[in-house]
Amino acid sequence: ADVAVLMISSQQGEFEAGIAKEGQTREHALLSYTLGVKKMVVAINKMDHSSVKWGKGRFDEIVKEAHTFLKSAGYKPKTIPFVPVSGFTGDNLIKKSDNMGWFKGYDLKTVSGAKVHVDTILDCLEKYVEVPKRTSDKAMRTPISGVYKIKGVGDVLTGRVEQGTVKPGDEVVFLPTHTPSTGCSGKVFTVE
Repeated sequence: ADVAVLMISSQQGEFEAGIAKEGQTREHALLSYTLGVKKMVVAINKMDHSSVKWGKGRFDEIVKEAHTFLKSAGYKPKTIPFVPVSGFTGDNLIKKSDNMGWFKGYDLKTVSGAKVHVDTILDCLEKYVEVPKRTSDKAMRTPISGVYKIKGVGDVLTGRVEQGTVKPGDEVVFLPTHTPSTGCSGKVFTVE
């Protein structure tokens, strides 16, 4: 994936559970970074909930905490837009909300250096995120997303080619498992 949209609940109790030591919010951020997703957009959801009431104070509290755990996961929080939203009412998803007049958006720089202003999740995805250039002249790099054992066929590995090309008959090695002492290689039979 080229970008992750991390949804953080602003509801009292849910946010705290999500960022706890083994909370799902923390796990999803770490997993995204581990899988190579370097660009992130954070949606602070449920701003309409009765424990939040569209409040700037709760939003600021969550952003401060999120900065800490996103930095520890490997992200640069200063480059991440945090957008307060309500998925239930649609606020700040596609158009700027009147319920959160205090939110002025973010002025950001894209990877190519262009300056953009974002107010909504749609703005983040349309203006801020740029599709990276895919290089086909370099060595193949395919993160494995699934392994299936099929009787009579063998192991079938699935993934998306991020760089390079692959065709039937190619010999491949699997890193970091493949070492001089422990070989881990295979052959490509089909590409679908």
